[in-house]
Amino acid sequence: MAPAPGTAPARERRGIPPRAPRRPGDVLFSGASLGSGILILLALAGVAFFLVQQAIPALTADPEDVTGEAGFGGYIWPLVFGTVVSSLIAMLVATPVAVGIALFVSHYSPRRVGAVVGFVVDLLAAVPSVVFGMWGLAVFAPMLGPLYGWLERNLSFIPVFGEASATGRTILTASLVLAVMILPIITSVSREVFLQTPRLHEEAALALGATKWEMIRTAVLPFGMPGVIGGTMLGLGRALGETMAVAIILAPGAFSWNLLGSGNKTIPSEIALNFPEAAGLRLSELIAAGLVLFVITLAVNMLARWIVARRAAFSGAS
Repeated sequence: MAPAPGTAPARERRGIPPRAPRRPGDVLFSGASLGSGILILLALAGVAFFLVQQAIPALTADPEDVTGEAGFGGYIWPLVFGTVVSSLIAMLVATPVAVGIALFVSHYSPRRVGAVVGFVVDLLAAVPSVVFGMWGLAVFAPMLGPLYGWLERNLSFIPVFGEASATGRTILTASLVLAVMILPIITSVSREVFLQTPRLHEEAALALGATKWEMIRTAVLPFGMPGVIGGTMLGLGRALGETMAVAIILAPGAFSWNLLGSGNKTIPSEIALNFPEAAGLRLSELIAAGLVLFVITLAVNMLARWIVARRAAFSGAS
């Protein structure tokens, strides 16, 4: 009697290796992985449901009852501006520095020097955010005062460089402190990705007569770009959600386009400073602000996934 088409002898005659028996450990690990993924989705859905449910009173309240008496849109817009602008400035400042440090550690410095530099940069990630906030308030803000004065005198025709604050407690100061805070994240990810560049790619570029910088530009950077983007988005997510450092540095004040003036709060700092005493509609406003921050962070991560997926065609496989 001929064996069934799906039996092992028939599979072997067609050149298909027989299926390996599923061990209990494989089944257990597969189930645990599936359960973990489902648990993450349930937790995310639960957070979103809680935020939406608690934010409805603020979203549907009369404009006169919301803080600022301009409706929830008028209340949240300055906070969104401060959050997004400070995070983008931090990302723009930190990314080139982080990529430069990562390239120095991975391709230019001696091994011992690179190990020390990488260790020192990684130590920045262990510094609590409140320490960064106190350093920014007591040391960094006064140091930036003369620079802000120069910007006011020479670039005041640009709307974002208006009257400078004498204390230095501005959204630009908070952005630069955030840049220092996200620097180790971007550096660590970029360094590890650059170190994974296939040696054959680098040697091929050098064999064709490329200089070291040309080799890095044509072989290392294209290979590591998805990782750099991923690290940058991780840093951006850290900057968007940073609370204490920004709350300590920023001085209270009204919304302004001026980056050198006081005022301009962020969503996390607004929630941190007002949540303990909030109740009723005010509590709903803060939760609705958290919902907006949740949506912004989700959109940033989806954008990062889309960018990385578009660049996934470049493969570092030999």
